[in-house]
Amino acid sequence: MNLVFLGPPGSGKGTQAARLSAKLGLVHLSTGDMLRDAVKKGTPLGQQAEAYMKRGELVPDALIVGLIEAMVASGDMKSGFILDGFPRTMPQAEALDRMFVKNGINLHQAVLFSVPDDEIVRRLSGRWHCPTCQTGYNYPAAMPDVAGKCDKDGALLQRRPDDEESVVWNRLEVYKRQTQPIEIYYRQKSLLREVNANRSPDLVFEALMEATAAKATR
Repeated sequence: MNLVFLGPPGSGKGTQAARLSAKLGLVHLSTGDMLRDAVKKGTPLGQQAEAYMKRGELVPDALIVGLIEAMVASGDMKSGFILDGFPRTMPQAEALDRMFVKNGINLHQAVLFSVPDDEIVRRLSGRWHCPTCQTGYNYPAAMPDVAGKCDKDGALLQRRPDDEESVVWNRLEVYKRQTQPIEIYYRQKSLLREVNANRSPDLVFEALMEATAAKATR
């Protein structure tokens, strides 16, 4: 099964992709994680992408397409995959179609995770992490015992620059302007299924399993 996960930042795409990947044995490709790793390692791509990411803007198509194209050409996605965070623009969606044709791959479904804007802002602006052990916290759902400090090692918690509230609002505007047209694109291809992601992760996963199972049996 080959899937694309769509939805605004903070809609839970990554969490659900990881769960579905583990359950079905699919390759989970998160462009966000791949880019953050490139930034951390200081690779040429990471150096180019870092300024865009700090402003909450989309990384240019050419950089992202090259990243995904290398994965598609490697053959690692042959057994089934979930693309999490790609495509984010129409040129990316069109480039992905060309990659699939070139490599004999079919896209089975695009899943849209729907969450209201104010909930997205609440989720992202409340995310913190420990820079030492990478433990994650989320206000108010999963708070540390001592405000601002990691429970495991006492390190001062940090927030990703793109999780600042003003940046989150900008990320949402960018998403609406550049990514929502992709929803129409996949809907016209009869590939889009929508999942209400404004509820508990377990309920979202149940709905996701139902949506993907329905597609698999067609």
